[in-house]
Amino acid sequence: MKYKGHSVYPAEVEDLLYNYEPIQECGVIGIIDENGEENIKVYITLKKEFKGKVSEQNVIDWAKANMGFEKYPRYVEFIDDVPKTTVGKVYHLELRRLEQEKEEKL
Repeated sequence: MKYKGHSVYPAEVEDLLYNYEPIQECGVIGIIDENGEENIKVYITLKKEFKGKVSEQNVIDWAKANMGFEKYPRYVEFIDDVPKTTVGKVYHLELRRLEQEKEEKL
């Protein structure tokens, strides 16, 4: 995906986010924001002990402080389980489908 002309690789962003202790699993996709620009969104499953204690803004603030400008996610959504393929990798296509379903409801 591209963010402001920079190539951003979801797997690289995910790897960096795993350095944030509350994150159990995450999956990153590119979305089109309200301005029509591609942006970075992360779906996160929190570790049990952090559920209800960490907000979306906490994640964004941590990422902004610990990741490059072009890599930190601007949108965060918590989900119970990050979808995976049969071999256990993040199923990005399913995350995009979830995002599309949400947009269609608006």
